[in-house]
Amino acid sequence: MICIEVKGLTKRFGAKKVVEDLSFTLPMHTSTALIGPNGAGKTTALSMLANILEPTSGKIMMPDVKDIRSAIGFLPQYPQYYSWLTALEYMEMVANLSGLEKRSLRSECKKMLEFVGLHDAMNKKTETFSGGMKQRLGIAQAIVHKPKLLLLDEPVSALDPVGRREVMNLLKEVQQQTTILYSTHILNDAEEMTDQLLFLRDGKLVEQGSLTEVKQKFEEPRYKITFKHAEEAIQFASQSTLGAVANGIAAYVELIDERPSMQQLLQQLAASPFEVVKVERETASLEEIFMKVAGKHAAI
Repeated sequence: MICIEVKGLTKRFGAKKVVEDLSFTLPMHTSTALIGPNGAGKTTALSMLANILEPTSGKIMMPDVKDIRSAIGFLPQYPQYYSWLTALEYMEMVANLSGLEKRSLRSECKKMLEFVGLHDAMNKKTETFSGGMKQRLGIAQAIVHKPKLLLLDEPVSALDPVGRREVMNLLKEVQQQTTILYSTHILNDAEEMTDQLLFLRDGKLVEQGSLTEVKQKFEEPRYKITFKHAEEAIQFASQSTLGAVANGIAAYVELIDERPSMQQLLQQLAASPFEVVKVERETASLEEIFMKVAGKHAAI
């Protein structure tokens, strides 16, 4: 089933097109990463989907939804909290604005705070919260009205590794209840929890597909050979006719320029005097794919 369909979404500021002819479809209960360099139009695109910015042209359609605004939850990159409010008070304020029934409002807010792991902190003021706690509170306020689509702008970019892990684990649970579209420049996270990738460059969608499809398209397989000693890796690379490149520090080489078969590679290794620990077949990482799609000078 389709959660949302976007057709020809465009945003101009004066003569400048920040987002141009953006079209894609998100299936229900999937997680999609919106990836692109700084200035690619990611935040503008999310803001239009969240009904914060009016599109210059294009359509946003959600099947069987009369009021799209009520079917969407949004967490901006830099959420603002009222420092004098407790987490529960903040949630109640947001829930009231989201139209929740007053008789069930408090209980629903408590349920959401418990779901994001903030039950014990619900009566603490938000000014005392860590970065990870604030992001979990931000997710709670974005899903308190049970939206069909959750939009997140760089949800983990400002967090330390512990906070990132907490939020990533939480988002995996959230995905069971809703559809997620999030922008990110942390590509390892995108590889971990993404069903679909959307690559933006200069406001245009330049590549899209599932993680598997995109990786297959830019596959460029290569071999990584790990030796027992770094000196052996250097010697093998200097003698190999297969285009081997030594790391220089670690005890491994990579075959990048040539594409030998595994049989050819094993034959040459068997004929060498060096002690091989492991032979691996690797494909391009998402970061390498990003650099090819977005341009080698792209900043993320």
